[in-house]
Amino acid sequence: MKNITYTRAQQLPGILAQRIAILDGAMGTMIQRFKLGEAQYRGEGYTGPGGQGDRFKDFHRDIKGNNELLSLTRPDVISDIHERYLAAGADLIETNTFGATTVAQADYDMGELAYEMNVVSAKLARAACDKYSTPDKPRFVAGALGPTPKTASISPDVNDPGARNVTFEELRAAYYEQTKGLVEGGADVILVETIFDTLNAKAALFAVDEYFEASGERLPILISGTVTDASGRILSGQTVTAFWHSVRHAQPLAIGLNCALGAALMRPYIQELHKVAPDTFISCYPNAGLPNPMSDTGFDETPDVTSRLVREFAAEGLVNILGGCCGTTPDHIGAIAQAVAPVATRSLNRNYFYKDAA
Repeated sequence: MKNITYTRAQQLPGILAQRIAILDGAMGTMIQRFKLGEAQYRGEGYTGPGGQGDRFKDFHRDIKGNNELLSLTRPDVISDIHERYLAAGADLIETNTFGATTVAQADYDMGELAYEMNVVSAKLARAACDKYSTPDKPRFVAGALGPTPKTASISPDVNDPGARNVTFEELRAAYYEQTKGLVEGGADVILVETIFDTLNAKAALFAVDEYFEASGERLPILISGTVTDASGRILSGQTVTAFWHSVRHAQPLAIGLNCALGAALMRPYIQELHKVAPDTFISCYPNAGLPNPMSDTGFDETPDVTSRLVREFAAEGLVNILGGCCGTTPDHIGAIAQAVAPVATRSLNRNYFYKDAA
C-alpha cells in the first residue's frame, strides 16, 4: 500500500502504530435506555439547542425507531451518548448515521432528510470530540456509512433469483450524499461498516473516492465487514480473505470485522484477516455475545467478559483498533480500554503485498 497524504486525522496512523486505539460501542443500545416514545422521536418536550419545534409533530408516518432522526429532534440524547463513550476512553466515536442514507430513510419517507442528518450528526460528534480532546489524546469522529436494508447482490424474491430492489447507481448516489454531509459536518474518518454485501460496500467506496476527488479532501477509510454465520462468510457469500481482496483497492487505513457473532466466535476470522492483510491495520468491534431478548441490553456479555475476550485478541497481536457493537455500553468500552492499555499494538509488514505478488 502506497502512502496517502490525509487532509484530516493525520495523527491517527501514528497512533495505531504505537498503541491499540479504542472505538466506541453501540448507539442503538444506549438510545434504548432512554425509553423514548413516538412523541419524543418527533421532538416533543425538547426546547434545547438545535431543537426542531413542531417540525415533525404532524408527520404522516410513525417514526419511533428512526434513531438517525434523533440527531435532529433530540441532539441532547446523541451528544450525551457520545460524551459517555469519550469519558470511558474512546479514541474514535461513530456518528449517528448508520441508516442516514436516502435508501434506508425511504422506510420512513424521510429520504430527503438524509443529507441534513449526516451534517448535524457529524457536528454533534465533532463538538463532543473537541470537548474531550487533549494534546496527548486526540479524539476522532468516524463518519459511519451503514449497509442499508437493501442488497445489490441478492434477490429479495426466492422465486426470482435475478430480482433486485436496489441498483449500484442508487447506492452510489446515496453514499456520495452521505459522505458529503459527514465531511462537511466535521468527520475525521470514513467508516464503511457492518458490510454484509460486498457490492454495497463497493458502491460506498466508489462514492467516497468520488467525493474525495471532487472535494480535494482525503480522509482515512476504515472498512468493517460482518461474518453472518459459522461458515465464515459474509451474507453475499465471500470468505474473509475474498472480502479483503475485493476491497483492498480502496487502500483503507484499517480492515476489520464487527457485529454478528460476538468476540468468542469471531476470533478465527480476525486471525484470518491478520494473516491475509499484514500490511494494513486491523479493527474488531464485536457484539456483546449472541443475542438474548431476555437481557436488558439484548445481549448477555458483561463488560468483564467482553473485555477479557478482546484482550486475548490483543495479546495474540491481532488488532490495532478495538471497540464494541450491539449490546455494548460505555462500561464495556471502559473495560476494554483498561484491559488492553498495557498490550502492544499489532505491527505491520508494509512490503508484504509486493513481495507476495513477486
